[in-house]
Amino acid sequence: MEYVSAVPVPQPRTRAASAPDSAGSRRSLAAGLLLGAVGATVVLLASGRTWAEGRAAVGGGTLPLSADGRDVTGLPAALAVVGLAALVAVFAVRGAGRLLVAGLLAVSGLGAGLSAYAGASDSDALDEKAAQATGNTAATVDALSHTAWPYLTAAGGLLILLAGLLALRYGRRWPAMSGRYERDGTPRPRKAPRTAPDPDRPEDLWKALDRGEDPTREV
Repeated sequence: MEYVSAVPVPQPRTRAASAPDSAGSRRSLAAGLLLGAVGATVVLLASGRTWAEGRAAVGGGTLPLSADGRDVTGLPAALAVVGLAALVAVFAVRGAGRLLVAGLLAVSGLGAGLSAYAGASDSDALDEKAAQATGNTAATVDALSHTAWPYLTAAGGLLILLAGLLALRYGRRWPAMSGRYERDGTPRPRKAPRTAPDPDRPEDLWKALDRGEDPTREV
């Protein structure tokens, strides 16, 4: 006669439920890093390009003038640097601190984008250059034109903003920095203890002396 046990047999746990969450965390992490790094790079590069061009009347002729993004406003470049620092700091903090840093990342991107967009139609920087070139404080620039670089700078700020929003939404799942492991994630191996030199082997005694050890001391 066979007996059937009523006690349920324990089944091995499966990680299938956590796999999608882990994959989503890795994707959001990669996207946040990519958006933040690319956005900050675009802002820093584009803000150094020519944003506005024009001509100032000088002695019966005209003098061509140009202004780059940093002449118009230094805010986008400064906020891009803040955004890069915040992007790195996201991985150095946990909990509420990570949310604060992620918020700073998002605000940096928003500020960089808005300030670049506002400077796309600015003429004050060229008017100031015209006043310096002509010696007339009332001088202004004629034939004023703007390039696409301020709009590209604003797009870079938008990328930083998206990185901040990703960090706010998914940052709690991202890993944090730790010094307990090597770069490959494995614990550092312990060094094997040195054995006492063999007194019957002179070469071992000489090696111990070269290392600054006392060969007569027992380990």
